[in-house]
Amino acid sequence: MLKKYISLFLLSFILLAVSCVQENQTMNDRDELSTLLTDFLDGAAFDEAIHDRFWAEDLIYTSSTGQRFGKDQIMSGFEDGDSGEPNENLPVYHAEDVDIRLHENTAIIAFRLVSTVQEGDETEISYNLNTGTFLKRDGIWQAVAWQSTVE
Repeated sequence: MLKKYISLFLLSFILLAVSCVQENQTMNDRDELSTLLTDFLDGAAFDEAIHDRFWAEDLIYTSSTGQRFGKDQIMSGFEDGDSGEPNENLPVYHAEDVDIRLHENTAIIAFRLVSTVQEGDETEISYNLNTGTFLKRDGIWQAVAWQSTVE
């Protein structure tokens, strides 16, 4: 009888330990994805390296205008010889209402994108609803699908 209780205790302890490890990994992934999104939005308008890190090679991007394209088209926008330095006419982005849902090596991130452009005394603010699907491959999260809708 004592062996049975010891076995049940050990089994319970092992299940609790595994659950704690999985919960810790979930929190780490959630934090990593949140940081990835924030870093991307902070430098998205002008940093080629940030785009290269963020988008997967097999990306499917559906824009708010209904166009569908991949990473190669996004990256080709950096080939125009731009210095990569921000200027006053580029938008500043941030995310509101971020919802990160984890499913093993897949994550869905939905958020409200706020774009602010300052031109002289005028401030223009626009909003898009974005949903990104991320895969974790070789320990790296990257967006494999993206949908943007004008709000």
